Amino acid sequence: MKLIKRNGSEAVFDKSKIYFAVEKANAAVAEADRITSHQVEKITDKVTKKCAKLGRAVSVEEIQDMVEREIMSLGAFALAKAYITYRYTRELVRRSNTTDDKIMSLIECNNEEVKQENSNKNPTVNSVQRDYMAGEVSKDITRRLLLPADIVEAHEEGLIHFHDADYFAQHMHNCDLVNLGDMLQNGTVISGTLIEKPHSFSTACNIATQIIAQVASNQYGGQSISLTHLAPFVNVSRKKIIKAVTEELAGVGVTDEGAIAKIAEKRLREEINRGVQCIQYQVVTLLTTNGQAPFITVFMYLGEAKDEQERADLALIIEEVLLQRYKGVKNESGAWITPAFPKLIYVLEEDNVREGSKYHYLTKLAAKCTAKRMVPDYISEKIMLENKVDKNGNGQCYTCMGCRSFLTPYVDEDGNPKYYGRFNQGVVTVNLVDIGLSANGDMEKFWKIFDDRMKLCHRALRARHERLLGTPSDAAPILWQYGALTRLGKGEKIDKYLYGGYSTLSLGYAGLWECVYALIGKKLTEPEGEELGLEIMRKLNEYTAKWKAVENIDYSLYGTPLESTTYKFSKCLQKRFGIVEGVTDKNYITNSYHVHVTEPIDAFAKLELEAKFQKLSPGGAISYVEVPDMQNNIDAVLGVMEYIYEHIMYAELNTKSDYCQVCGFDGEIAVTEDEDGKLVWECPNCHNRDQAKMNVARRTCGYIGTQYWNQGRTQEIRERVLHL
Repeated sequence: MKLIKRNGSEAVFDKSKIYFAVEKANAAVAEADRITSHQVEKITDKVTKKCAKLGRAVSVEEIQDMVEREIMSLGAFALAKAYITYRYTRELVRRSNTTDDKIMSLIECNNEEVKQENSNKNPTVNSVQRDYMAGEVSKDITRRLLLPADIVEAHEEGLIHFHDADYFAQHMHNCDLVNLGDMLQNGTVISGTLIEKPHSFSTACNIATQIIAQVASNQYGGQSISLTHLAPFVNVSRKKIIKAVTEELAGVGVTDEGAIAKIAEKRLREEINRGVQCIQYQVVTLLTTNGQAPFITVFMYLGEAKDEQERADLALIIEEVLLQRYKGVKNESGAWITPAFPKLIYVLEEDNVREGSKYHYLTKLAAKCTAKRMVPDYISEKIMLENKVDKNGNGQCYTCMGCRSFLTPYVDEDGNPKYYGRFNQGVVTVNLVDIGLSANGDMEKFWKIFDDRMKLCHRALRARHERLLGTPSDAAPILWQYGALTRLGKGEKIDKYLYGGYSTLSLGYAGLWECVYALIGKKLTEPEGEELGLEIMRKLNEYTAKWKAVENIDYSLYGTPLESTTYKFSKCLQKRFGIVEGVTDKNYITNSYHVHVTEPIDAFAKLELEAKFQKLSPGGAISYVEVPDMQNNIDAVLGVMEYIYEHIMYAELNTKSDYCQVCGFDGEIAVTEDEDGKLVWECPNCHNRDQAKMNVARRTCGYIGTQYWNQGRTQEIRERVLHL
């Protein structure tokens, strides 16, 4: 059994330390108030058993809470007071230096919580450590100076989660839908250097990667670009290549147009290959200022093309992207593996979704790629046009900003829909499970607590908004001055883009499954549970609509992609309510509205049910189905994709894609327990458990994570059931 110390480092659980701590407090009280050595041993044993029952590493604070309760249960109030007083005085001493201790544990790579916080960041690398160190300082300033005490307290107790507090001290926002088209067509500036309109497809791809890196270094969430913005440069290259080939062949007396066209097309394909390869390899090898590859999503939508020529050229790019992603990238050992980025989104539309449709060959290739590499994910044009209707009454289809954060429909002052160049201001998530358990089955009490938590979340969201007010464009020139979002002058404030629906502010929610079960003992898959779940979702939307009407800010409901927070929320719930069967008996809680990962349900029933909830999550949500190895059953993958097209706006298939560097095993690496009960990854072939010598890829929050996750998320991955 493991223990998490106060500075975040991991140690072996030692029950003798509990015994000696109680004995020390026992010696400090009058003899008449002392308990016996046998009672001290009983307290030690009971606390040890409770810790073991949790099935995860326990923190020092959790152990001390348990000790206090056990002492109180004996009626030894004087001893309890002595123990609490000692604990409090030690805490005062530690508080003066908490940030320093955490930073030192980061530098020495001893902070286990940080190691498992982000599955795509390596905490041993200097750039990542520097980002985490800055984050600790930012969180400290945020807690002490920038946020009201009750919001800080609610965050620390797990009632809400104030996302990305490690970036809050700076005037930074969450995620972007980058206006790559404007930047390529009209030029941009990167690090003080003017970048003009490119004269070839390969140059456009190279510039795009530089833009991606710059944007990632100036915000902290995901970003998305569209391949449609690169498509015009295919024809630019085509014309150049045809001219060059014509001149070359004329020099040797050849004027045959068929020969010229054939050679030119071959060279064009080679350039498209190089350009796409540039994006793939640049994205996975670039390091942004926070020490990780950019969280980038690439959107593939034929319906965005302005004419048939551009549509055909876009199809060429999409085909090459899928082919290269299917192939994968080589790891340091030279083996082909699944990269985490870029995330790919493929739009299912009438022209590609069915056998016989013009671009169905791309859909088949997408299915093959999904079966091997977990991407692309799928947006249904049909359902999105129904769900995303602007004020002109027109349905719109567009990409999310990263893994699942969707903008709300927006029409500019000229009456045109606008999505590229917009952004999300930030997220605050409510822990629905805590409200459900606090109500203790009383629905009237539930809605009262619900209302109080909504007021708390609203004030926390306002803090995010107000932190951005007054931000000068100079804070992030690539975003505000040079086209990624807009083109303000130097010194201009960004304030007008924080109102009127141009950007969004997200009310996140988590644990709908457990909340409903805590209230009425029913699952979302049962009629009564489904109805209550939908009622809660409708109520959440009522609050965001009310705030928006009063403040002219686009508050939007967002299905939070919990990563490390799923573990944090679970631990807080266990501390407040103990182990409640079906609610807090896991070391994770369920993302957003999802059906619980252990629930036996087939893929089609799951997607049909979750579509109802997804529609009520306009600020972002994604559904998934867990599938076995489907590489030899592409027809089944295509069947799921057709079902997605007809029934749900945004969904993905979760497969497995792992590699053991010790023995070369290429398959599913499983989760097992070590001798201390800690969940670890193990190769089924050679039993290698060295995480540095394996490549594990799993989708956890919309994005693919590559290694590794905290104990709560690891348990969730381990317990997932297959839906096909």
